[in-house]
Amino acid sequence: MNPHRKLWRRARQALTLGFFILVPVLLFTVLKNLDWQEVRQALAAYHWSTLGMAAGVAWCSFALFSSFDLLGRHYTGHHLPARQVLPLAFVCYAFNLNLSAWVGGIALRYRLYTRLGLKVSTITRILSLGLLTNWVGYFAVAGSLFVCGLPRLPAGMEIGNTGLRLIGAVLLLVAIAYLLACAFATRRTWRFRKHPITLPGIRLAALQVLMGACNWSLMALVVFTLLPEGADYPTVLAVLMISSIAGVITHIPAGLGVLETVFLTLLQGTYGKGTLLAALIGYRAIYFLLPLLIATLVYLLLERLASQRSAGERSRSTG
Repeated sequence: MNPHRKLWRRARQALTLGFFILVPVLLFTVLKNLDWQEVRQALAAYHWSTLGMAAGVAWCSFALFSSFDLLGRHYTGHHLPARQVLPLAFVCYAFNLNLSAWVGGIALRYRLYTRLGLKVSTITRILSLGLLTNWVGYFAVAGSLFVCGLPRLPAGMEIGNTGLRLIGAVLLLVAIAYLLACAFATRRTWRFRKHPITLPGIRLAALQVLMGACNWSLMALVVFTLLPEGADYPTVLAVLMISSIAGVITHIPAGLGVLETVFLTLLQGTYGKGTLLAALIGYRAIYFLLPLLIATLVYLLLERLASQRSAGERSRSTG
């Protein structure tokens, strides 16, 4: 065997072993830090129809986010069927939310797509387009809300409402600039470390903005469904926009504590602390924990199917 191929094979085996050790450790860390009694009590306080509605909205959000990888399929031209792409993307999104982007969004996606036969360069382009879809949607939604003065910040916050409007204007300009570049740029391809970066067409770019914006809106709708009457939906969506970026900045897996702090700070005049915490615990259970449990089972199934395919290919090559 070629020495380089032998070295690469050993490196892949080591990475696989490390991955199988890392994922259970991170899962244990996340689940250990939860107060399961508190989760049970918060969910028990809701009517089953409310929980069912929130779960339905969460399912729509996960289905939409998983479809980002279908945009990646169109963008890269690979031919994996949707029945393979969607479960893979669902697993990556659930792990991404709970265990950080490095584990779910990057490492897991590279592993699973590689086992399906895609090249690293193709996976990189799929990953890049998915990240861009998510964040250009965020810029469009957050920018629009911040420009409109939502959410109203409490007195004394350093950034102030004027500063938030300026940030919103910048976010909107970035989203618009991206669309204009995709529509009118004469140079469509650049190279970054020998990897080509190609602007998508305006139709694909517009679909990116729409899908990304809709997914963020569905996430906020889960929280809004679990809250009693009080704050309007645009305000809840705007608060979620701030809490999400705060979670990214702090690099805390699942934004544990960050989400709750931002909601309690910005909506304390509308809801009591207990009401807000119950809704946010329900949100975590429905949008984070339940998908994570399902994704773990789906991941094990995907690994088993990939192992069966690899064994079949080896038997055919030696037969």
